[in-house]
Amino acid sequence: MTTRHDTAAASPVKGGAAPRPPAPPLTEQEERRRKRLSRRWQRDMRWSPYAFVSPFFLLFLAFGLFPLIYTGWASLHQVELTAPTDMEWVGLRNYTRIFDDDFFWNAARNTLWIGIISTVPQLLMAMGIAHILNYKLRGSTFYRVVMLAPYATSIAAASLVFVLLFGRDYGMINWVLNAVGIDNIDWQNDSWASKIAVSTIIIWRWTGYNALIYLAAMQAIPQDLYESAALDGASRWQQFVHVTLPSLRPTILFTVVVSTIGASQVFGEPLLFDANKGASGGSEHQFQTLGLYLYEQGWVNQHLGRSSAIAWTMFLILIVIGIVNYVISRRLRASS
Repeated sequence: MTTRHDTAAASPVKGGAAPRPPAPPLTEQEERRRKRLSRRWQRDMRWSPYAFVSPFFLLFLAFGLFPLIYTGWASLHQVELTAPTDMEWVGLRNYTRIFDDDFFWNAARNTLWIGIISTVPQLLMAMGIAHILNYKLRGSTFYRVVMLAPYATSIAAASLVFVLLFGRDYGMINWVLNAVGIDNIDWQNDSWASKIAVSTIIIWRWTGYNALIYLAAMQAIPQDLYESAALDGASRWQQFVHVTLPSLRPTILFTVVVSTIGASQVFGEPLLFDANKGASGGSEHQFQTLGLYLYEQGWVNQHLGRSSAIAWTMFLILIVIGIVNYVISRRLRASS
């Protein structure tokens, strides 16, 4: 019996996919269009990230870099607020006058003392609060929101409330002191009492903020370290000293630097705490900070050249603080 072999092409299987016909060749116009779209896509991929971040840099140039450069230029001139376009070149005379000004050094001392009185207790309290919140407590989210509430409060509102609390005749602080046999303290006119009162406002406002920073850093510490310390017989206090604090050294350094920079720029609290609502920082400049001194020279005495020199002096101080922070952080990383 012979077998028949068909040479004709087999019909496609029912339900199967038919082979695709070859694509027709592109015309010259379509080829140019595809190349144009390809170049556009490449440009979009290359320049889109810069376009997305450009609003920040434009705002920084307009409201950050340009005022900084213009302030530096104005600090080398004698210029008054009444005629800001009339500039007379004086070189470094504004800077030399600053360093010979007793009011500047008084403001620098006040800023230093207010910074110390406010920063040290603030960070210690923030560390303790964060350590407590690090344990599993009922309503921990509520306590964290409460800790952040002072930071979200307006400086003006908080300062006005503290002015009432520190009132000489009817303030609640003096009422409590009278209850334990201490006479009234003139918080706004006494030198050290006024510094303590202004520092209290800063402590109240920033302690919760720093506590949340410490809390976030504590929660990032591996639990294995605490378990190993507990197996070695370490108490809670020993675990805090030998595990928590060494792990928090970078965070502590960060909060110290940020708090120091913030203390050097204190302005709203002493301005609103002054009974005369002026920039003198009290009747005898007893709590006038560098920020208030700058404001007084520029907008009260209308010496824009001198106020610009003060601003640049403060800027150079912040640069020195940043360099010190960099050196200390490098040494800490090397030691660890």
